[in-house]
Amino acid sequence: MIPQEIIRRKRDGGELDAADIRSFIDALAAGRLSEGQIGAFAMAVWFKGMSREETVALTLAMADSGDRLQWADINRPIADKHSTGGVGDNVSLMLAPIAAACGLAVPMISGRGLGHTGGTLDKLESIPGYMITPDADLFHQVVKQAGCAIIGQTGALAPADGRLYAVRDVTATVDSIPLITASILSKKLAAGLQTLVLDVKVGNGAFMAERDQAEILARSLVEVANGAGVKTSALITDMNEPLADSAGNAVEMRSCLDFLAGRKGNTRLDTVVLAFAAEMLEKSGIAASPDEGEAMARRALSSGKAAEVFARMVSMLGGPADLIENPDKYLARAPVERPVAASRSGWLAACDARGIGVSVIDLGGGRRHPADRIDHRVGFSELLPLGTRVNAGEPIAIVHAADEAAAERAVAALAAHYSISEDEPALNPVIAGRI
Repeated sequence: MIPQEIIRRKRDGGELDAADIRSFIDALAAGRLSEGQIGAFAMAVWFKGMSREETVALTLAMADSGDRLQWADINRPIADKHSTGGVGDNVSLMLAPIAAACGLAVPMISGRGLGHTGGTLDKLESIPGYMITPDADLFHQVVKQAGCAIIGQTGALAPADGRLYAVRDVTATVDSIPLITASILSKKLAAGLQTLVLDVKVGNGAFMAERDQAEILARSLVEVANGAGVKTSALITDMNEPLADSAGNAVEMRSCLDFLAGRKGNTRLDTVVLAFAAEMLEKSGIAASPDEGEAMARRALSSGKAAEVFARMVSMLGGPADLIENPDKYLARAPVERPVAASRSGWLAACDARGIGVSVIDLGGGRRHPADRIDHRVGFSELLPLGTRVNAGEPIAIVHAADEAAAERAVAALAAHYSISEDEPALNPVIAGRI
């Protein structure tokens, strides 16, 4: 295999065969390619794209570049979910234990915050003692005994993706649909999944701001995953406002515990979590239809079984056994809490969801640089949903800040992120489509 010949062929718009793609990725994983060659390959793909067959071959080669997890001793369907990222998107925290309580095994490998979006791992790290990188044996045991485990990616899973992504990040090639698809799915294939559901966000708080962009990405992910042997579907969901009523880390963890306790029903978050649970259960063959799957998920919540699964997972991964019963004992609170007042009377008509995510980072709840330490205490809670009628001076959210100066800045910023109208707004459906 001559790397520059593969790069040249793709640069000139040719189609690469599976053997050449695998040889290139094997060399990448083994450290035999220079960063210049990796960057040139990524740029060639960015400009010329890849066919569906090429993208499947790239995904499989990256998945095979490291370990593949095996679940032969677990007599349950192996399923997972992936989100393209949003603000106040803590769906995974509730979905995994709900799905496990209904009979699935969910080895969920999650990520940290990216850009303005929150990260599932950062939220979990607000729980004292929780291990996001357990060894393989413990990960396996937690999935087997609790039914689910939410952890971070290890270097042994799809290592070629890690090196390729690092180069993409500094060569302006992150936003290539084939490369995004292979990056997401290679890790999922390496996790040994049988079924996968995808949450592709669209709106001003998503990476894909326009519906047509979201549909292109969703179709690529679904077609490539199915082509690689994993039963996959996607829901396109609205991200023109935070999904949960909180945005931050510990505040979203509190929201998760309230949800599992049955205190977040009839919300946009409730709709999305239950829709994905239904999709996972139907796709895995546990439920005969999405309606049956949703009914099963609701019973898992109302019975307390999903909360029990979550508590067992947390305890087995080093967290406190009584987190569900005593959240205030473990989830730190910010020293300063301030309400954000509505500037006028009317309807909450629109918001800048991306701006809210950036404001969480400004409070210290996210990273500007990879080495930054996160303040898990800070963020926003009690965010009122769009379509709410408010009076001037009424709180539309609560700021959680490390000091008074930060709180003052965040109050002003959050108020500016919302538009209040005299007319009741027409709201977007939270689930915009299915692929």
